Order: sequence, then structure tokens, then C-alpha cells
Amino acid sequence: MNKTIAILLGIALMSIALPSAEGMWLLGQIPTLDLPQKGLEIDPSQIYSPVRPSIAHAIVHLGGGTAELVSGNGLILTNHHVAFGAVQRVSAKIQETDLITSGYLARRPEDEIEAPGYSAYILEEMRDVTRELSRYQEISDPERRQRAIDSHITKITEKIEKGKPDISAKVAEMYNGKQYILFVHKRFDDVRVVYVPPASIGNFGGDIDNWMWPRHTGDFSFMRIYMAPDGSGRKFHKDNVPYRPNTWLRIAEKGLKEGDFTFIIGYPGSTTRYRTSHSVKHNFSYSYPRSIALFKKTIALLDAFSNDSTTARMKLAGFSKGLNNVLKNYQGRMEAAERSGLLEKTEIMERELTGFLGGDASLASKYGKTLPAIEKLYSTLSHTREHDVTIDLFYRFSGQMASIATRLYQVAKEREKPKKERDPFFSEKDIDREASRLHFRYLSYYEPADKALLKRTLAQAGALPEDQKIRGLDSIFKTKMPIEAFIEELYEGTRLKDVEYTRTLYKKSSKELEALNDPFILLAQWLYPEMELKRKRDKAFGAKITALRKMYIDALLAWKGKEIYPDANSTIRFTYGRVEGYTPRDAVRYTPFTTLGGVLEKETGQEPFIVPDRLKKLHGKMDFGRWAHPAFQDVPVAFIHKCDITGGNSGSPVLNARGELVGIAFDGNYEAMNSDWQYDPELQRTISVDIRYVLFVTEKFANAGFILEEMGIH
Repeated sequence: MNKTIAILLGIALMSIALPSAEGMWLLGQIPTLDLPQKGLEIDPSQIYSPVRPSIAHAIVHLGGGTAELVSGNGLILTNHHVAFGAVQRVSAKIQETDLITSGYLARRPEDEIEAPGYSAYILEEMRDVTRELSRYQEISDPERRQRAIDSHITKITEKIEKGKPDISAKVAEMYNGKQYILFVHKRFDDVRVVYVPPASIGNFGGDIDNWMWPRHTGDFSFMRIYMAPDGSGRKFHKDNVPYRPNTWLRIAEKGLKEGDFTFIIGYPGSTTRYRTSHSVKHNFSYSYPRSIALFKKTIALLDAFSNDSTTARMKLAGFSKGLNNVLKNYQGRMEAAERSGLLEKTEIMERELTGFLGGDASLASKYGKTLPAIEKLYSTLSHTREHDVTIDLFYRFSGQMASIATRLYQVAKEREKPKKERDPFFSEKDIDREASRLHFRYLSYYEPADKALLKRTLAQAGALPEDQKIRGLDSIFKTKMPIEAFIEELYEGTRLKDVEYTRTLYKKSSKELEALNDPFILLAQWLYPEMELKRKRDKAFGAKITALRKMYIDALLAWKGKEIYPDANSTIRFTYGRVEGYTPRDAVRYTPFTTLGGVLEKETGQEPFIVPDRLKKLHGKMDFGRWAHPAFQDVPVAFIHKCDITGGNSGSPVLNARGELVGIAFDGNYEAMNSDWQYDPELQRTISVDIRYVLFVTEKFANAGFILEEMGIH
């Protein structure tokens, strides 16, 4: 099929009339999906009900991913890579300890170890508040309108959270402001590690196999949520007890086979499926290529320092793993966009939309200027682009010291603004929580790497063209002091390496911070004026583009007249589809299951393809217990199915037609890496670890049958 025909076919598939497997649906939309006719064998109200415990109430938002309750004693299942940060931080805290490689099993409750920095959020309430916020749509100025909406959202959430330290309220915008939904979660700040398999199982194949099918990774871990004896959520405490949920998921007695119906509930991060060609151009011509280059250089830098010692490797492992994951994702997006003709498809669809609007004077008057206005707004981003991307590096890619100092100074300056000028979402409660959790950041602090990251950013700032210079740094470059010498002065003169001291600075004013004469605070002071100008530019762009995108969606709806799901935005969503293989290229057909035998076939004896001896022995003796697939006479490891997920869904439960747990979602496939922008029903698949492999490894490899017993498996 030539590219032109493929693009024209893709236009048909981009219709707002959605294929059955597409969609990250709001829970309130489930009744509209006609699921019993598509294979669901339970009442849809068992998936989500606002008035009684349901499957959705057993889903946990955890550490940037998803988990699920699997016992009445707070036991949760998630991905190995979602729990990775916990073992990385514990290993960094306990010098020269590498729990990432060895894994960890708590054989007694008292051996369950704190997962530093992890919080578990469980849904309590979901309510549409669009009517409350609709009054502000009459404000014509986009920035004033957005500020009014944000201020009212803050009032809503503060009222709910007041006097309830374990309650988190969030109002999420759907369809760029067509709808607003309130989500109320109960938060538990005490999460502990129960069982994390060794990396040779949980991360088998490493970055080489990441996003690839066929996959042979046992990407799972068990953790547990703890609460105060009175049932409230609080941080780690010796008197805390396991959480007692009202509902949890049951494990399926029978595994899946090809063609079976599945569904997923989780917390997908973000998608951009209703963006225009201007957004496509910005991201694929500039943003993604720039990020790919940055991530490659940063990974190489971190890898070099990781060889210093086990401690260095543990401290840097989380940052490096996260970058590798996103790097491969972005590379896949670039390839998929080129292969599928994403930009061309989007431009053709926009021309068709423009033609449709031109045929109706009323619609043309209302929406005819939307696309030109979006194009004009995107053109403004190039004016300060080099300056802005370099400024952004100080937030995350210039080391912990620079990032922490920048944050401290920004908090002080924001607090000092008149209330009407302050960020509507600025919250003293959130600042206090941030300060209390600051020590977790220091578990990733390794000074030699920190210095190298800052050196790189300062060198980039010094090389900016004259019209893009960060003027706050002129005092550094005009002195002609070598960057290395300046950096040594920063690290020798700062007290920010002391976490307890740094925690006290969150309450200080900007004048008090400046009076400390800390060199990193001084650097933050120099950067602040331009960071603030950039923040205001971003706010203005965000308000304007949100208003225009809302009009664009309205125009699409007027054209197609179909119900659509909103883009993902880290709120709880539902998706469904059948177990099915796919054809990635000519003469190649991927079947939907992999097995333990395939794990052994991939073994090379070199990382990341090392198979533990015990696993090889179990396979050699065919000691599979009850976990073998009858058709394979082997243990299924992973499977693919047509559910629609994205980042944040990692760890989400995969359930069968009866609502029983059959797997854990952990990845998408490389050929469909462009799925955040467009759904391809022929190629897009979710990769999930089969629950039979989870149970096999736990029982037969780890000898942890007590975990299975807790889940009701005897």
C-alpha cells in the first residue's frame, strides 16, 4: 500500500465515529457503550457505581501509575517499573545495597519496608461541576476567564479538603473546558513493599525490549497500603495497620485465550488526539527531536557516573530509567508519525472541516477563524524558544541543588504577591506537604552527576544567541570565570545539601532567603525574573489555546455529531477490547501470547537477557503447578489485546468479561507509539503480563505461597 492510499484510508479511521476498541472513556460514559452486546458478562454498574462499592473503587492511583487492591488487607498489585522507584530509593538509602537486581520479599508483615515517597489514592467521589463554572464563559478575555475558573476550582477543592488531611480533591477539565469533573480521592502516604521480583524477571529485556512485542517481562510487584488505626490515611508510622477496603479484585480461575473480551480501568496520563496540524508540526518538528537529543545526552552522562559505585548507580537509577523509557517512546512516535502520515492526515481533515463550515454561514461565522487563530498563536512560540527551553532545564535537568533552590525562591515570591495576582492553585497545604517529603528527593542526589548536569546547562546558556540570552546569568559570563570554577564555588558554599536545614527555608521570605548569601539561592534570584516572565507567557498561551481548542472541538462535533471521549488527563478511565494479535509488516503475524519457554530462548547470558537459574530449573522440570496454559503446556508470560491505554496506565488491572483479574497492563507496542495522537485499530495493542505468570513466579520461584493465600487462592 503506498503512502498516499494509507493516508486517505487513515482519514476515514480518524472520523469521530469511533471504532469499538478505541477510547479512554469516563466512568460516567460506560452505560453508553453497550458493553453486554460486545462481550461483557456482568452488569456495567458492577464496573462503576456512584452509590455502592464497585470495581472502580478497587483501583489505586500510585506513583505516577496505577495499582489494584487484591485482598481485604490492603495488598495491591502493580508493575515492577511502577514499584521501581521504591526499591531504588531504599537501595540509595542503605549504602551499597542493590534491591533492584536482587529483588525483595517480605516473609513477615514486620519485614514489609517503606516505599519512600509513594502515596496511594483511592476514588471516593466523582461529580460533574460544569454548571458551577459555566458562568465564567461570559468573560471575553481568555486569561481573565481562565483565572476566574481556576480561582473557583480552588474554592471547590479547598472546601472539600478543609480539615481532612487525607482527602485530595481535584477538578479536571474535559474537552478543553466543555466539561469539568470533580474527583475526590482518599490519600494514604504509607505504602510498603511486599514482593518485588529481581530485575532479571521484572525488567527482563530492559530497554532493548521496552515497547516491543513479543515481550517476556514479568513486570509486576506486590505492595501494601497502610492506614492509621482510626482508618485515616497518614504517613509511615510504626502503629499503622493494613488498609481494609470495602472491595477488592478477585483472581480469575481460568486464564485468557485469543478472542476473549477484556477491559481496563486506570489512570492514563495524557493524550493529544484532538490537536490540530499546528500542534503536530510544533511537537514533531521541534519539541520531540529536541527532547530526544536532550535525553540521549543526559542518559550518557548519568551512565558514566553510575559506574562510580553501587551507591551512585542506585541514586541515579530512577532518573536514568525514566529517561530511557520516554526516549524510546518519543523515538517511536517520530517513526510512527512519518510512517502513518500523521501531519498529512490532520491537514486533509482540517481542509474537509473548513469546507464543511464554509457551507453554513452560521457555522462559518462561529468557527471559521478558529484554525487560523491557532496557527497564529503557535507562531509566537518561536520568538523566545531557545531562551525558554534553556530556562526550563533549571527545573529538572540541572541537578537537584539548582532545582531545589529555584523552587524555594519561587515559593517565597509567589507567597508575597497580592492574592489577586497569585497563582490560583498556590496552596500552603501543598507547600507544607512538599517540604515534609523533601528528603525523598535527596535519595537521588549524587554530587558529581549534579555538578555535571549544571555545567551542561550553564554552557548551553552561555552559547545562546544574543537576542535569546538569559540576562540574569550575565554576571557569570561577564566575569570570564571558568564555569567549572563557578560551579565549585556553588557547591562548596551552599548549605542546601542538608535536607533538614533546607526544609526550614520553605517558610522564609525572599528577603530572608537572599540574606542567607547561599550561592544557589543567589543563582535562583538571578533566574527568577526571566522565569516569571516565561511563566506569564505560558499562562497566556495556555488560556488562549484552551479557548481555541474548545471551539475546535465544538466545530468537530458540529461536523460529525457523535459522542467522543475526552483526552486523557490523569483521571480514572475505562477502556475495553479483545485479545488479538496483529501484523506489523508484510508477511509477519504476531500471535497474542508469549511463554516461559520464550524467556529461555531469549537468554544471552548478558544483561538484560539473563535468566535466573531457579527459573530455568523450574522450566526444565516443567514444574508449572497449576499455571500452565493447556494449549501451550507452558506458563503464559504476557499477552496483547486491543485496549486503548497510555502512560499512567502502567499497573492497571486487566479484567475478563466476568470482572476477574487476568493480567496487569504494562506497555504499548512500538509500531503504535503514535497512539497518543491517533488510534490505529490495526496496529495498536496493550501489552500485559498474564496473571498466571505473576502467580507462578510468586508461588514457585519466590516460594511466597502465603501471598496467594491472602488473595484467596488455595
